[in-house]
Amino acid sequence: MKNRMKYSAIFCTLLVLSSCSQPAETVKEAKVADITSKYLAEPLIVDHYTADPSAHVFDGKIYIYPSHDVESDVAEDDLGAHFNMMDYHVYSMDSPNGSITDHGKVLGAGDIPWAKRQLWAPDAAEKDGKYYLYFPAKDDKDIFKIGVAVGDSPTGPFTAQPVPIKGSYSIDPAVFADSDGSYYMYFGGIWGGQLQKYRNNKLEDKGSAPTDGLPADNQPALGPIIAKMSEDMLQFVDAPKEIKILDENGEELLNGDNDRRFFEAAWIHKYNGTYYLSYSTGDTHYIAYATGDNPYGPFTYKGVVLNPVEGWTNHHSIVEVDGNWFIYYHDTELSGKTHLRNIKATPLKHLENGSIETINPITE
Repeated sequence: MKNRMKYSAIFCTLLVLSSCSQPAETVKEAKVADITSKYLAEPLIVDHYTADPSAHVFDGKIYIYPSHDVESDVAEDDLGAHFNMMDYHVYSMDSPNGSITDHGKVLGAGDIPWAKRQLWAPDAAEKDGKYYLYFPAKDDKDIFKIGVAVGDSPTGPFTAQPVPIKGSYSIDPAVFADSDGSYYMYFGGIWGGQLQKYRNNKLEDKGSAPTDGLPADNQPALGPIIAKMSEDMLQFVDAPKEIKILDENGEELLNGDNDRRFFEAAWIHKYNGTYYLSYSTGDTHYIAYATGDNPYGPFTYKGVVLNPVEGWTNHHSIVEVDGNWFIYYHDTELSGKTHLRNIKATPLKHLENGSIETINPITE
């Protein structure tokens, strides 16, 4: 993953080509001089911007489902209005060190009857030969819901269901396939993700500022939400439930514990029978993790998977490939702009005591 001289040559060639063909989302503003300097891993895609990578192995091949960042004339704010993504591409790799293939646009806002804008971080799942693309989007009332689109191939095309999943809300769907054949969706994110507007799955008017509706700093933080999926993968079979994340003393993490509490980007993987919940801490920019003995938790905070990347957001996925583990994530190496990101990958190591070795994405 660190063949820097080869990468720099390829990047410069693509830089010239893309500046002619894709002015709306070119990487022409990339900091080429910094390419060889301080980053643990290099961008997987350099001809346009990608973020929030959800990686899976289907039939022995790696498939990545990221957001598609674009330049926007929407003003930047703390609710993320400038993250104005409007479609999804799918990418594949034969191995973590192999070349990456762009399978093109597989779903856009215009293909989703109920969606208005802001197609944020997606995920995908496979069951019985069908493939499901899950995505958040704002409806005509600017409320985030979660939709699902179905295809016959991991690369689509995907056909969106006419309405969002009943009972869904907020952002960042991540679907986990457990070893017993059950599927669970984890979702939610505060601030722009609107999770703070809900209590007991009900939307309440709690104000328009990013922190309106959040608990007091000395109160338990809001946790991610879990719902079990139906047999057809299109609905929830029960009411969504909030997940509790505990400290080392068995107490719930507090809203003021910004270095450890949940913000967004929940992801689940299972290792040696233990469930690992990893997530972004948002304004402190860590990917943290907690462990539990069942999909619903509670989970106990254990530490940091990924230290802050370049850029404000930190969003990831963790996947096993041929017995080895990898984390897929993003930063802003190519653009230097927080809303124009690029995805990356690097090995992840589980230690003998069950902990995860912390990764430093910036080596200087």
